[in-house]
Amino acid sequence: MRKFFLAVIFFFSSLCFSQSGSEPFISGVDISFTPQIESLGGKYLSGGVQKDPLDIFKENGVNYVRLRIWHTPANGWCGLNETLKFAQRIKSRGLKFLLDFHYSDTWADPQHQNKPAAWANLPFENLKDSVYAYTKNIIAALKNQNTLPGMVQIGNEVTGGMLWHDGKLYGAGDENTQWKKFAQLINEGIRGVREAADTSQIKIMIHIDRGGDNGGAIYFYDKLKTQNVLFDVIGLSFYPWWHGTLTQLKNNLNSLAVRYQKEIVVVETAYPWTLQYKNDGVNNIVGLNSQLHQGYPASVDGQKNFLNDLKSIIKQTSGGKGTGFFYWEPAYISVSGLGSSWENLTVFNFNNEVLQSITAFNDSVSTEAGEDVSNMPEEFSLSQNYPNPFNPSTTIEYTIPSVETRYIPSLQHVTLKVYDVLGREIAALVNEYQIPGKYSVEFRTLNAELPTGIYFYKLTSGSLSRSKKMLLIK
Repeated sequence: MRKFFLAVIFFFSSLCFSQSGSEPFISGVDISFTPQIESLGGKYLSGGVQKDPLDIFKENGVNYVRLRIWHTPANGWCGLNETLKFAQRIKSRGLKFLLDFHYSDTWADPQHQNKPAAWANLPFENLKDSVYAYTKNIIAALKNQNTLPGMVQIGNEVTGGMLWHDGKLYGAGDENTQWKKFAQLINEGIRGVREAADTSQIKIMIHIDRGGDNGGAIYFYDKLKTQNVLFDVIGLSFYPWWHGTLTQLKNNLNSLAVRYQKEIVVVETAYPWTLQYKNDGVNNIVGLNSQLHQGYPASVDGQKNFLNDLKSIIKQTSGGKGTGFFYWEPAYISVSGLGSSWENLTVFNFNNEVLQSITAFNDSVSTEAGEDVSNMPEEFSLSQNYPNPFNPSTTIEYTIPSVETRYIPSLQHVTLKVYDVLGREIAALVNEYQIPGKYSVEFRTLNAELPTGIYFYKLTSGSLSRSKKMLLIK
């Protein structure tokens, strides 16, 4: 197993704040399902003790909660009344919250952007008025109980528009005309927020699903820019099984930051802690090895490492424009009467006990007692394996040096692979983003039909690489 011999600290106390300003880096969760789960008897445990999930999250570094709101949901959940009640719980704990307008009675996403039934047959001008009035009324209701959100999404994953077909961007008529109509609907929502809140402190987010698709993201936000839509935050969804790799996300974040000079939040993400499931009658969305990101197994450590690496990538976004992330439904546990398609993507096990991976939300990273950041490794090195010759296993140690940025030690993509004498890859021992430090990896041949002979192992990080040979004797 990989072992860390050295932890990392940030170089200044201000590093727990977002780079684009004085506000803390957002470590957020979308737990919109939670009140419904609780009403059906769902309980959340920490150390075997039942606790309010908001308290569990706050104790582990969460500082922001995202809530979706539907116009007239069939069962009432995620409607105005439930949103008002949950907003009070959130604010009473000193947490901020993001309000996510779906402008629908149910899920809105790239494949579904249905109007609320009450608006289904409205002429376009009346539809605009309804967007404005509805948005304004929701924000006013929150203001009246002193629970204004810190951020508001106008639409959810609006890559293809919203409020179809009036606001549909593609396949609904002339594209230029549809973009104008879409922008008008967005602007009416923004106007409703601004007028009801009577403050410019609420940030407006426009959210699409193109976390790993730079070309698609640029196309969308360039078109939006030509329509003079004034917003503050770019919101992206990033699920590896749909949206690509962390490298693609990193490249996209840097490109968008330079191009638009706006804050960027990964507003939806998640990763599995297992591929197992409960027999609750609901199929899980993620259940195959092929859906996993390379280098991150479906385990508690894999989930934690994914989140830590995601967080580091966001923090290293060009110009400090990466300001945070929200984990989508980390408390969506399975409960009778609802089930869960997300049970293995939560941060709770199947007994509803919180997992150790929840600590990834905590933005305070400290060294082991007595260690000093000046001892961060400065050399890229690969040690000779030991024992050598070996059978059936051997240990390989290596060091990733510190490449400091203004804010944090640079996260680097590292591979450690084993090859035979013909250059064929035998095993990929490491293929993930890693922080600077010393690492130890075990190479085992128990389940591999490898003959006696010479093998090579190669360490690569960026433009650096080192190789050594080892001897297997059976």
